[in-house]
Amino acid sequence: MTRHLSLLFTAFGTTVAAQWLSYPTPGIPRTADGKPNLTAPTPRTSGGKPDLTGLWTGFGGAADLKLDDAQPWARALIQQRTDNFGKDNPSYLCLPDGPTAAANPVEGFRRILQTPAIIAILYNDLTYRQVFMDGRKLETDPSPSWMGYSVGRWDGDTLVVDSIGFNDRTWLNNRGYPHTDALRMTERYRRIDFGHLEIQATLQDPGAYARPWTVRVAAQLAADTEMVDIRCDPAESGREHWTGKISDAQKSGVKVAPEVLAKYVGVYKGVWARRPRVVEITLSGDALFLSVAGGERQRLVPQSETSFSGTGLGYNFIRDDHGVATDVVEMHVSGDYTLHRQK
Repeated sequence: MTRHLSLLFTAFGTTVAAQWLSYPTPGIPRTADGKPNLTAPTPRTSGGKPDLTGLWTGFGGAADLKLDDAQPWARALIQQRTDNFGKDNPSYLCLPDGPTAAANPVEGFRRILQTPAIIAILYNDLTYRQVFMDGRKLETDPSPSWMGYSVGRWDGDTLVVDSIGFNDRTWLNNRGYPHTDALRMTERYRRIDFGHLEIQATLQDPGAYARPWTVRVAAQLAADTEMVDIRCDPAESGREHWTGKISDAQKSGVKVAPEVLAKYVGVYKGVWARRPRVVEITLSGDALFLSVAGGERQRLVPQSETSFSGTGLGYNFIRDDHGVATDVVEMHVSGDYTLHRQK
């Protein structure tokens, strides 16, 4: 089996070197030692509403959407995309993320700029959203767009954003979950103190899924740094080398005793693409399953006693003298990343 068969080509842009990455953010509260005071009171506008302005980065966001919730056509498409290692992921073609970017701020930075009439959300991949606060209503039949159309209102101290009009060319996650252009999304933003923002997004698309689903994200203010743009070049994605299918890996899989697999069960943490990475390994029957950041479980297919594939990435367990895993190496096209076992 080639390396391309066991690896997902996770193409992400290269951050260009820039100034101001360590420039102190002016006008923010600080502790006695000069560090940003992220637990200071929530800043407010002259009108008394929470001011969401700032540079934010996410620390987790898992949707409660499951494969069983998908309509038959969507389930078949998800399975097809999964088997092909997601090589047609719009992100690898440098296309906008659409509702994924809107609902899940765990991927990179975004800047919120707030005025009484409009709120702008800027992403480091050079896309943006406009949330109109001037009382207008959503169009009943909007022309589909990449990032959709959004209107906002205040519910006490919570900003409520309703969005429609997404085109159907984007994926809802890296698993290849599709959606139709009838997708609707309602987000709730709550700045609980100076440095922390809670976001809850509920999405519904009856043409693709049997029920609505919710994404919850905890974002933190990125103080004393700046957002730089991420360059994406589809010519550098390496898609021409993307060969094989997950079903091929399953055919070449080997049998590993459950008592051996049990020694790999645990939570592993590390860093990938400069972001925290949490992987949980569980055992069910005679098979290992993997979940990233609390997301949907995926079955791992053993290629040897320590090497596994089947999710689009390769996983190699490092063991101690008793056969107990101490680390797992997660293999991406961008390199190998070691995640350390926590428990």
